[in-house]
Amino acid sequence: MYRGNFEVEDYIVERSPLRHAEIEGNTISLCEAEGRAPRLELTISETAVHFRSLDETINRFWIRIHAENDEHVWGGGEQMSYFDMRGRRFPLWTSEPGVGRDKTSEITFKSDLKDKAGGDYYNTNYPQPTYISSARYALHVETSAYSVFDFRRKTFHEIEVWAVPQRIELFAAANFVELVEALSLRFGRQPELPDWIYKGAIIGLKDGVNSFERLEKMRSAGVQVSGLWCEDWVGLRQTSFGSRLFWDWQANEARYPGLREKIAGLNGEGIRFLGYVNPYLCVDGSLFPEAEAAGYFAKDQLGRTAIVDFGEFDCGVVDFTNPQAAEWFAEEVIGRRMLDFGLTGWMADFGEYLPIDVELSNGIDAKLMHNVWPTLWAEVNAKAIASRGKTGEALFFMRAGFTGVQKHCPLLWGGDQSVDFSRHDGLVTVMCAALSSGLLGNAYHHSDIGGYTSLFGNVRTPELLMRWAEMAAFTPVMRSHEGNRPRDNIQIDQDPEVLEHFARMTRIYVHLAPYLKTLSKEAAATGLPVQRPLFLHYEHDRKTYAIQDAYLYGPELLVAPVWHAAQETRAVYLPAGAGWVHVWSGMEYAGGEEVTVTSPIGEPPVFYRKGAAFAETFAALRGM
Repeated sequence: MYRGNFEVEDYIVERSPLRHAEIEGNTISLCEAEGRAPRLELTISETAVHFRSLDETINRFWIRIHAENDEHVWGGGEQMSYFDMRGRRFPLWTSEPGVGRDKTSEITFKSDLKDKAGGDYYNTNYPQPTYISSARYALHVETSAYSVFDFRRKTFHEIEVWAVPQRIELFAAANFVELVEALSLRFGRQPELPDWIYKGAIIGLKDGVNSFERLEKMRSAGVQVSGLWCEDWVGLRQTSFGSRLFWDWQANEARYPGLREKIAGLNGEGIRFLGYVNPYLCVDGSLFPEAEAAGYFAKDQLGRTAIVDFGEFDCGVVDFTNPQAAEWFAEEVIGRRMLDFGLTGWMADFGEYLPIDVELSNGIDAKLMHNVWPTLWAEVNAKAIASRGKTGEALFFMRAGFTGVQKHCPLLWGGDQSVDFSRHDGLVTVMCAALSSGLLGNAYHHSDIGGYTSLFGNVRTPELLMRWAEMAAFTPVMRSHEGNRPRDNIQIDQDPEVLEHFARMTRIYVHLAPYLKTLSKEAAATGLPVQRPLFLHYEHDRKTYAIQDAYLYGPELLVAPVWHAAQETRAVYLPAGAGWVHVWSGMEYAGGEEVTVTSPIGEPPVFYRKGAAFAETFAALRGM
């Protein structure tokens, strides 16, 4: 590992096919040939296959699942590059997703050269060994070990796990909606969105006390605001990557004097204040000595506090396998220093950085705990909120995840996209992320409006900022971000045209709030995501199966954001089985065909289904 980026290699000494089976009741014993000692035991239940290793030398596991030639496969956690996973191999290991994520691009090459940080199409903050097949079944591997889903073969899918899994769970349903509902019930469902979120955008500013003045300027320009998010509430330190936060998780009075009173003032106007936290403590902060004295950090192999370089500053890793450490962080850090201070939400960052060579309190190998770490981190946040009776009111959002994160985390965000239109790290990847994670029980997804990562001279344009805001208006949460280098990149309040456009998009978001509330209620009750792949409601139209740059916003809206630069028209496939109305022109189209519509800035391709219950609400967008 180097700063959350991993190189994974393996050397296979022997791969032994277990061809011989002996069956007794619902138990199957497997070995290489008749007369040999059994090496693996399978127990079959109605919905799962349970595994038990009978040979301690087994440390790798492969299984092949029958596949059809024309089968489509989705899932894998939160995938950024490819929604339909068929034809590719996907390692499942939580990590930094990379910058550019395209080995043919200059920015990926430079990022690899500098920090091993370029990434590839499969790198993700949130992997999960679960997939859904177009054959209307789902498969989940219950394991925390490094694993690989390989969908490159025509007649089978191959699953590889670096341990014998506990079990493989199988789900089947008559249709995709029921399948997604079943998965959400298995992994966990989120509560309804808090009422305050529908009032507008969460404005991300990290300009110290100036953030409040800039917020007022934006409100005066007509921006509808639900929250002010200041990740720099804890103070800053300067690094070559840009301004970084001071990881000590309490209000920095020098940067935000009188913050508690300012938060109270915002609350009086119906605006919530949000901050930032992650599961690490910097060695030069005030909380580090307290945690170290109590033995709350993961240890190195010599029994000392393990220190991790996070990019020109060092931190300790709070050991969440230690119940006392998890309770301390939930109560003393999040509970007392954040919730009691007045915060109503925060970015719960990181979770994917657990080094594989640390010693943990529970005694389990860190290679087996690495993938679990984001779920433990989410649980700490959720427990802190529950302890204050604020579940469903306070809102934290995460980029890292793994199996079970759905139960604890109320909102995902797409991570650190580049500030551009690039195919594997730009605007379009956010849609793929929302669709893939949404199928697995994550009902709410959003992203940094305008992207985040600005390196090697790559800076956001006004066009990118406006196109991203257009998409965000048709997602569960609108939230802006100044990026890792705010002074190098255009901000919403620096350009009159951008500001006017953004204000209009927030008004559209608020106008759609009654519709979004119905989707939120549905999500809490059934687990159906707000952003849905087209095939979820039009599964008999197989042309929808590979579409990843358009989505259904609930059952009644189809959104196809413009994700190329300098594009004024867009071709959109409209599913068969319904008639569609173009929101901005009012023109009607039959389903089952691709149409091309004009898409100037301010009019992203959006269609509503003829006969929709919210047809009047959607038609009213034309005059906004």
